Amino acid sequence: MTDNDFDVIYDESGFAVGAASKLNNVNTVYPVSNAIKQRLKNANHRYYANDNISKFLDDNTRQQLIDEVAKQFDGVLRSLIIDVDNDPNSKGTAKRLAKMYVNEIMRGRYHDEPEVTSFPNDGSHGTDPYKGMLVVRAELKSMCSHHHQPVTGTAYIGVIPNSHVIGLSKYIRIAQHCARRGTLQEELCGDIAKAISAATQSKDVGVYIEATHGCCENRGIGASNSLTQTAVLMGDFLSDASVKNEFYSNIKLQTSRYSCN
Repeated sequence: MTDNDFDVIYDESGFAVGAASKLNNVNTVYPVSNAIKQRLKNANHRYYANDNISKFLDDNTRQQLIDEVAKQFDGVLRSLIIDVDNDPNSKGTAKRLAKMYVNEIMRGRYHDEPEVTSFPNDGSHGTDPYKGMLVVRAELKSMCSHHHQPVTGTAYIGVIPNSHVIGLSKYIRIAQHCARRGTLQEELCGDIAKAISAATQSKDVGVYIEATHGCCENRGIGASNSLTQTAVLMGDFLSDASVKNEFYSNIKLQTSRYSCN
């Protein structure tokens, strides 16, 4: 099924509340999210909170989903006994929340991965192949799947280039794309490592993340100084002690550079 197989249905407020199938003269009406989920199921594609589902959406469907989610958020706010009709600070909050989830804090689920061009690392451009280690620092914003609280941190991405290299900014874009969804820090570390390995065609990759979690700071134990550290090492970063030590030494150098002390 494609987007052309459905007519979008709007309510009197302009919210997209459903889709009517145009296939086989079927007149069944159901939410736009149901149509998307059916496409996912037909393709046997998982849709966990940290899964990218962008290939099952286009700009039109994404806007329809925002309208549907806004209507649901409107119901949540009303159930919380918030007067969204008369409170000037709460008017439009439902739509703002929906746009924030789809286009910002969970952008990595609903939007395509960044385009990444790789370049030969074989001396064909008149320069010697780079055979050293590369370590890139990337600031991250993510969201905990358990409580939908913010996760704020820094990823240090290490790679020993193989036959290809990518632009420095692409390491950061890839990491941010992986982070912008509901996930756990342990999973995020592995997702970034696999994505970097695929983009660079290198099996020698290391990813270290340190982050603060809103689920520890804003609720529960209320730990204002909590810090979580995770690392995923692949190839020589895992098996070669000297490579591992160089990676962590580079992280220490970068951490001291950005320290306030």
